[in-house]
Amino acid sequence: QVDVTAMARLFGYVDVTDSGFIAAVLSIAFNPLFWNVVARWEHKTRALSRVFGSPYAACYCLGAVILMLNCVRSHCFTEAMKSQPKLEGLDCHWAYYSGLAILAVGTLFVISSFLALGFTGTFLGDYFGILMEAKVTSFPFSVLDNPMYWGSTAIYLGWSLM
Repeated sequence: QVDVTAMARLFGYVDVTDSGFIAAVLSIAFNPLFWNVVARWEHKTRALSRVFGSPYAACYCLGAVILMLNCVRSHCFTEAMKSQPKLEGLDCHWAYYSGLAILAVGTLFVISSFLALGFTGTFLGDYFGILMEAKVTSFPFSVLDNPMYWGSTAIYLGWSLM
């Protein structure tokens, strides 16, 4: 048997019927689904590369779309956080500064990942046939396997605590 009391208590702090919460969940789920479907379609058909005249132009365009979708996701997340009930125990300086520290570490991982991979390495260039000369093993990849994902997760966790 499964003890669901922890989940029941958690749902006491989350209003899952809030439209902002629903929009945030949908945008969080949609973004990776969208870019993976589009990238795999491009890899299979090279349709975007033909439309844009080169794989680089197509990759930069998809990267711009992904960045815009990430802005929408961040906005939805922020609005959902504003409208959700707050835990009284987290309304203190230590929670704020812990969140700030986690956000800073996440930002470090995201920015250093981007700098190590470049734009096309970050935004699915391999699906467009744009390959790097060698596997990136420098920081932050020397510390984590997926620093961009872990960094993004840390950013949203830190933001939530703040």
